[in-house]
Order: sequence, then structure tokens, then C-alpha cells
Amino acid sequence: MDAARTVIIYLALFVISFLFILPFYWMLTASFKPLQDVFTVPLRWWPSVWRPMNYIDVFRRVPMTLFTFNSVKIGVLATIGVLLSCSLAAYGFARLPIPGKDVIFMILLSTMMIPGEVTLIPVYLIMTRLRLINTHEALYLPAFFGGAYGTFLLRQFFRTLPPELDDAALIDGCGRFGIYLRIYLPLSKPAIATLGVFTFMGNWNDLLGPVIYLNDTEKLTLAVGLTYFRGFYSSEWHLLMAACVIAVLPILAIYVLAQKYFVQGIALTGLKG
Repeated sequence: MDAARTVIIYLALFVISFLFILPFYWMLTASFKPLQDVFTVPLRWWPSVWRPMNYIDVFRRVPMTLFTFNSVKIGVLATIGVLLSCSLAAYGFARLPIPGKDVIFMILLSTMMIPGEVTLIPVYLIMTRLRLINTHEALYLPAFFGGAYGTFLLRQFFRTLPPELDDAALIDGCGRFGIYLRIYLPLSKPAIATLGVFTFMGNWNDLLGPVIYLNDTEKLTLAVGLTYFRGFYSSEWHLLMAACVIAVLPILAIYVLAQKYFVQGIALTGLKG
């Protein structure tokens, strides 16, 4: 029975993995096809004619290098802002003896139930007053003021660390900020890596923010650049698939590099309320 159950589990995992890999495989093969072969009937799962020039045509048609640089800049700065602000807030909620901090924390969590579309116009008006429209600061500067999800994620992880570490550090003369910097941050690499990957992916794939706040072409991001290959009546699907592959590669590289900490952070975060 155990052997049969193991076989069934592995077969189910194989089928699920296949369903997830299939769209990516089609995107990858379509990026090497001529336009007329992308939607042939019956569907061709292997290019009849390999056309690697699609990737060169992508960079010729739109400034992909500039768009990629803008996306990396915004993603990195937003990730730094989230990790810095959320880790400080999470440490305060997890360890500092602040009166009413549980009530404040519940109010902070309640903001996660507010859809982004509700606050879109007020935030836009704030950015207008601050003269941040058509600047990258409008996209990454709010990250330096914290966020409910990141604060919750790191707070839950900080609470899994034994409080005796704080007592020992305080006896040795270390201040609260020193405890946060020298003890909690080094021990929280899995949770920080998890939050960092989520934050970078969210900013890398963000389309609504750049469309609303950016006007000049040289300031646009890669997510907006992908729309350059879609028209009102037709789309250059072979070039769009090649551009999508280019956009996916950095995310795959980050996940592979941070996979060890990412999986560990998902497994450990939230074990203690």
C-alpha cells in the first residue's frame, strides 16, 4: 500500500508540474518561431524553423536595455525600502514594550483588506502634490514607509526567536538597535530573503504603477515595454514571447539563487502567533 500511495503521489506531482511547465515551454518555443508559425493548426510544439533573430529584433524595436535597467532600479530600491522599514517595524511589534502595540498591529493588518484601487486616487493626488509624477520615486519611495504584509511576515519570524537573546544582549550592554542589527537580522535571513523575493517580483511585474505615474518613454519599465508588441488589430506574438522570456529570466535567476532561504522562510514563518 505504501508503494502504491507513493507512486500515485509522484504521478500527481508529475501531472501538476507538467501543467505548470507547459505554458512556459510554449512561450519559449514560440519565441524562436516565425510569426506565421505561432498559432498554426494543428499546434506545433517544436519550431519548424528556428529564428533566434527574434531576440535581436526585440532590442531593435524597443529600448529593452533601458526598460530593463529601469525595472531593476525600481525593484532593487523598493526591495531595500521594504526590507529596511518592515524589519524595523516588525522588531518593534515583536519585542519592544510599546503600550497598545497589539491594537496598532491589528489596525495595520486591517489595511491589507483595503483594495489598492480604493487608495489609487488619493495616492495619485499625494504624488502630484509632492511633484513626483513622471519620476521613479513615485514607484519606490512609498516602500520606505513600510507595509502591512512585510511587517506581519517578519514579525511572525522574529517571534520565533528566543527572547533570551535580547536579555543576554542587554546584559552585555547592547542597545535595542544593536540587537536588531547584530542579532535579529542575521538570524532572519530566510524570512528576509522570502520578503525580498516577493517584493522584487511584485515591482518587476507591476504594470499599473508605471502606466499611471510615468509619461516619458525613457522612464518606462519592462512590464510596460511588453505592451509595445501589441496593437489594436494584431500582435507580433513571436517578438512578444521573446520579450516575455527576457522578462522572466531575472526572476528565475533570483529564485534559484535565493531558493534555499526562500523555502526555509516559507516553512518557518508564522509558526508562532
